[in-house]
Amino acid sequence: MDEVKEALPVIEEARLKETRRSLPIALLRAREAVMSHFRPMLANHGVTEQQWRVLRVLNEAGTLDASEVADRAFILAPSLTRMIRSLEERGFISKHKDKGDGRRVLLKLAPAGEDVIHEVLPDSRKIYAVLEERFGRERIDQLVDLLGELATFRNESETPDDLA
Repeated sequence: MDEVKEALPVIEEARLKETRRSLPIALLRAREAVMSHFRPMLANHGVTEQQWRVLRVLNEAGTLDASEVADRAFILAPSLTRMIRSLEERGFISKHKDKGDGRRVLLKLAPAGEDVIHEVLPDSRKIYAVLEERFGRERIDQLVDLLGELATFRNESETPDDLA
């Protein structure tokens, strides 16, 4: 009987946290809650959330090589390759080879891409206004700061399963 009592703390410790208290799941829930407002708005403007991220990154940074865009927009390189083709066909971005290194593809927002940014901005601001009204500007700023700190927690020796 004593062996069973000794094993109970070990069993309790080995259990996973309830999903409602799991950080990865909470982050996914929060992302989906926020994106459920932005995704339909972006669709009304004819862009996906991933395409929007690419357009925003290029709007902020100017000309970047494709790997920098993938990194800043959090898009896998194969997905970005397909997206570049689509965005270029629609006239939203332009691409050209780097004169100094022909292997590098440089991307830049085209005038039609700038138009999309300006068209989406008023609707995006309305969504942000609702979020700020509900949660407060300071709390949103604090959350963004905390998430930024958490994003630096990357450790290449840990696997995603170690953090779940």
